[in-house]
Amino acid sequence: MKNIKYKIAIFFSALLVFSSCQEDDVDAGSIVAPSNIEISVTYVDNGTESPAPGLGSGEVILSATADNALSYHFVIQGQTKLQQSGSVSNIFTTLGTVTYPVTVIAFGAGGASTSKTIDLEVQALYEPPADLIEMLTSNSSRTFRIDTDKPNYFGLGPVGTTRLGEFFPNGGDPNKDGVGMNDDRYIFNIDGTYTHITNGDVFGREGLINEIGGPGDGTPDGADILNYSYADYSGFWTLTAPGGVETLTLSDSAFIGYYIGGDHSYRIFERSANGFSILSTDGNNEFDWNFILVAD
Repeated sequence: MKNIKYKIAIFFSALLVFSSCQEDDVDAGSIVAPSNIEISVTYVDNGTESPAPGLGSGEVILSATADNALSYHFVIQGQTKLQQSGSVSNIFTTLGTVTYPVTVIAFGAGGASTSKTIDLEVQALYEPPADLIEMLTSNSSRTFRIDTDKPNYFGLGPVGTTRLGEFFPNGGDPNKDGVGMNDDRYIFNIDGTYTHITNGDVFGREGLINEIGGPGDGTPDGADILNYSYADYSGFWTLTAPGGVETLTLSDSAFIGYYIGGDHSYRIFERSANGFSILSTDGNNEFDWNFILVAD
């Protein structure tokens, strides 16, 4: 009799545990679609807000809000930008005043989504100089690599720095052979397409590098991730000059050198017929990172 009572007690205990697990699963899998998407547009010229459709820089900041939204996709000119913050900047480069459809997709719990599309009128007046286009593409296609023969070929400084390697390496050797960067190649084509030859792995900032959607491997080394597995990929490039500074912007999560997230825009620090140096602010807004490239 005691054995029967014991078995019944075990049965009801198991039933309670199973019921509890079922309730947890239902809670964890709740699906909530966002609603009430609102999109605001800010036009930016020379770093300050300007009236629609802008004064010619082509730079726009898009901000989205929605009830029950966890993240947002911005679909701009066929390219998708993922932003959990709900805000993204984009520089439109087609000359003249052009109307673009922009779609915001808001994602909620369980992956449910809601979208909204607006027509965005933007004015762009910048036309890159011929010698810059020739340097970057040879008027057809051109391949670059990190110029490891130069001091400060990879370095960092404070946001807004006016020199290369202000914090690191200060003229020393950055010693970045074999970490997934120095063997990469960057191909710029006259039609605006871009290809990054990774040779199987890349180098990036801990935390930020997962934005590119790789397997999440690599070797942690302080704030760096070395030899993160990542295949060759293609994207697009554009040239603008906000505030008079020649700037190279890559689409989506495309990058040069060390992955730092941010807006994927690289300010051209200096250039010659066979190479150029660039600066970009990371996604944490901590540092400006620099790279020196040379035609391969």
